[in-house]
Order: sequence, then C-alpha cells, then structure tokens
Amino acid sequence: MSMVEKVRKLKELKLAVTEIENAITKIEDEIKAQMETQDVSEIIVDIFKIRWVPYTTTRIDTTALKSELPDIAARYTKSIESRRFSIT
Repeated sequence: MSMVEKVRKLKELKLAVTEIENAITKIEDEIKAQMETQDVSEIIVDIFKIRWVPYTTTRIDTTALKSELPDIAARYTKSIESRRFSIT
C-alpha cells in the first residue's frame, strides 16, 4: 500500500470513528434524558444495569497556583517532550 493510500485510508477510518462516536453519544444522551425524566440514577434494562451517578474529581488549579505561588508551581512543574502526529 502506497503512502497516499495509507493516508487516505487513515482519514477514512478516522471519519468513521468520529461518526460512530457521535452515534454513541446521541444514544447515551437519549438514555440519560430518559433516566432524568424518571428521576433515577440506576435502572435495569434486560440483562444490563445502567448507572448514571455523580462523582467528584479533585484536581490542582494550576492557573491559581502559578498566580499565587509561582515559585512552588515552577518547582513542581515538569516538561515532557512528545511528538504529535497529525494529518491535515
């Protein structure tokens, strides 16, 4: 397979993935809306248990840390080099 064929196939597959992800999100949103209408956070459908529950995530507010304590922020900040792959 030539490079042109590989790039075209890759773009085609990425588009298909995006379309599938959008379809998944649409169905998930419909299920969530129905659960919200029923005011439930868990339901059983056939053999499946569906849960849509809140949870809390704790993260450091790096913008505030850099603003209020720049020396400490600098001391605990590390740079990681990586490579980004893109096709435009």
